[in-house]
Amino acid sequence: MNKNVIYAALMFVVTMSSGKASAQQLPYQNPALSAHERAVDLCGRLTLEEKASLMLDDSPAIPRLGIKRFQWWSEALHGVANMGDVTVFPEPIGMAASFNDRMVYRVFDATSDEMRAKWNELQQKGGDVTRFHALSVWTPNVNIFRDPRWGRGQETYGEDPYLTSRMGCAVVRGLQGPEDTKYRKLWACAKHYAIHSGPEWARHTDNITDVTPRDLWETYMPAFKSLVQDAKVREVMCAYQRWDDEPCCGNTRLLQQILRNEWGFKYLVVSDCGAVTDFWENHKVSSNARNAAVKGVLAGTDVECGFNYIYKSVPEAVKYGALTEEEVDKHVIRLLEGRFDLGEMDDNKIVSWSKIPVSVLCSKAHRQLSLDMALQTMTLLQNKNEVLPLDKKVKKIAFIGPNVDNEPMMWGNYNGTPRQTITILDGIKSRLKKNQVVTFKGCDLVNDQTLDSYFDQCSMDGKMGFKGTFWNNREMNGKPVTITQEKNPVQVTTYGQHAFAPNVKLTGFSAKYETVFRPKQNAKVLLDVAACGHYEVYLNGEKKSEKSDWRTAESRIEFEGVKGKEYQIEIRYAEMPTYNANMKINIGHENPIDYQASLKQLKDCETVVFVGGISPQLEGEEMPIEISGFKGGDRTNIELPKVQRNFLKALKEAGKKVVFVNCSGSAIALTPETESCDAILQAWYPGQEGGEAVARVLFGEYNPAGKLPITFYKNSEQLPDFKDYSMKGRTYRYMNDALFPFGYGLSYTSFRIGDATLSNSILKKGEKITLKVPVSNVGKKDGTEIVQVYVKDPADTEGPLKSLKAFERVEVKAGKTAEAVITLDSRNFELFDAATNTVRAKAGKYEVYYGSSSADKDLKKLDVSIEY
Repeated sequence: MNKNVIYAALMFVVTMSSGKASAQQLPYQNPALSAHERAVDLCGRLTLEEKASLMLDDSPAIPRLGIKRFQWWSEALHGVANMGDVTVFPEPIGMAASFNDRMVYRVFDATSDEMRAKWNELQQKGGDVTRFHALSVWTPNVNIFRDPRWGRGQETYGEDPYLTSRMGCAVVRGLQGPEDTKYRKLWACAKHYAIHSGPEWARHTDNITDVTPRDLWETYMPAFKSLVQDAKVREVMCAYQRWDDEPCCGNTRLLQQILRNEWGFKYLVVSDCGAVTDFWENHKVSSNARNAAVKGVLAGTDVECGFNYIYKSVPEAVKYGALTEEEVDKHVIRLLEGRFDLGEMDDNKIVSWSKIPVSVLCSKAHRQLSLDMALQTMTLLQNKNEVLPLDKKVKKIAFIGPNVDNEPMMWGNYNGTPRQTITILDGIKSRLKKNQVVTFKGCDLVNDQTLDSYFDQCSMDGKMGFKGTFWNNREMNGKPVTITQEKNPVQVTTYGQHAFAPNVKLTGFSAKYETVFRPKQNAKVLLDVAACGHYEVYLNGEKKSEKSDWRTAESRIEFEGVKGKEYQIEIRYAEMPTYNANMKINIGHENPIDYQASLKQLKDCETVVFVGGISPQLEGEEMPIEISGFKGGDRTNIELPKVQRNFLKALKEAGKKVVFVNCSGSAIALTPETESCDAILQAWYPGQEGGEAVARVLFGEYNPAGKLPITFYKNSEQLPDFKDYSMKGRTYRYMNDALFPFGYGLSYTSFRIGDATLSNSILKKGEKITLKVPVSNVGKKDGTEIVQVYVKDPADTEGPLKSLKAFERVEVKAGKTAEAVITLDSRNFELFDAATNTVRAKAGKYEVYYGSSSADKDLKKLDVSIEY
């Protein structure tokens, strides 16, 4: 008998003997039965209306059957999100640069502990479940980062199907826990299924029709298939767009034929949020909400995430014969199985995960893990004349740039809020004396103007600045809890559990900022307001702007200020439920950046470390942004913003040694920067401990070993059309003229990869062969090399130039040689077969390349034959 059944039966006996159950216990209440048996029994006791209510991501309680309110929607992209104090790990694209799926597993094992701890705390307090407070987490994002302009590429594990599969499986296993336990720790979710990678601004209307069978099976599907079959992921999220005329969440071929029939998936399909609404509002494939619900249910979407909840019309659809109740039951049984599988319906005493304490949150061990992961993400792209590592004994050194002291940048997107963040400047300052460091921002990320603030020309009630009034409700009702006087430009956020003002709650609050501006001279004035939430801006009683968004939305209000006149300014703000709030207010006059003034401040510095790049406030999911280089969360070009490019050029022309730390979630075209900078370190969005990680690398306390999980192109001109989903000309697999290729990354030491040996050059069905690769460290520092193995079918002239099929991290002491031992079987040789329209390992000859990057110059070759 299965040991889990025995365990459950024993626990049932204990429960019975303790008076917690009775002889009249119903089958669905019996933990000794399988999740499926219990789900079938419970489904049979539900009314049709109750069944439909359970098919929503925010499922209401059904007290008569002991069913509690349940949330399917929560996020854990790189740590728990939107849930207060948690550990924030590096953004996934950075974790992919580690090529270390074992470390990724540890990160998500810790993340699932923190999510369970949050859940356990809520259960102990008897609190109500709210959005994001769930045992179902919509992670990982295993879409292929096919185009560097896509704003959500930072959420993925890069451009390669094999690397994405390895990393994605590690995420799922870390989140769900061991398969041989009775209950899953969490339910993970593979998203966004399928063929989904921007543009963000077109995702609700796009119809992708240009995907060849080769690209479908060789590029877009492998990670999803691997997560389903190898990692046993419990949820799959269908995407917004259409594929071959059918919306993904209403696409029978995707959800039935491929996912369930071919791959054997038997768990839950959830819609992306609002995707079913798109059927009739945007895609126009359904005539109304009821027909949209019917389409989603019949295609195989079990749970609808939405805001208008189209699935509420399911009972009506059954009444009119568009659906049968038996068809509805299939979906309800699956989602109930999930809740039983998580132990959510059972006594906490028999759910081992309920013992995880709140002390794991932001624990010392988890902070150390975040640091260890951040260190492994660091990717050194250039180091002319060994300008790095830096010397701590330097007399004077500068650390400048828009990201040098930028906390929110460190956290990435879909992030949690740490108790403490170490910015890059924090990491530096802890290593040098105050008189050694020159630091200032220098420029913004994109704007080539600086705002000379007129805050000192504003006053309210005789006091300089803006008056702030705060209420602990969203309607500005009743007596304020706090009144402040803001003497400096306002920049506040609830990120990191920071309140807007004393006595103001972190959620459910509103604010009013008001002042009278009295210009001292005639000038063009900019009132710059940006916030996450709902806000209105009034100038002399006239509404100039009103915005409401869960992402930061900016309003730039320009007017001619006349000396002697008064301008009444009022900004009303209301926090938006479930999202972190922020507010930025400044007023002043914009002037072009004075590079010469900055250079004067750097006159005593031989070396300048410029920390720039972009930020999650510029790239991300469907953002209300349209500025130079950025649109709707995506990028319109991949070059470094002009203001930073010019700043770096000015530094070089002034004779400085320039170290550029680039923070981004996507590839930046750094061709000019390879000339203007001596060293380039790609730091990604490195999480709460990222500043410490960057500092350790800069000062040589840690030898970087990261490798690019994406291609860094030379310029935007190398890119095909963004909306073209063909892989031709994209990624290392179909182009070989990169600035920095996939798999590339330098070290502070030097490695020499020797000639590999194969246990057998012929691979037969069901057998394995072993590849042994000697790696010699011929430098003076201990280091880690990542040996990469690529496969090519030379007979396939339409196929990829090469495809990653294996990798191994090898630690090598200075002056020593170590060996990477890599086992290969037929799955490592699976490529597209046009004859059968499938991915498989065909009999024949293959070229096996091994080395330190995907670039031809870094690879050696062996031949392998497959015989059946």
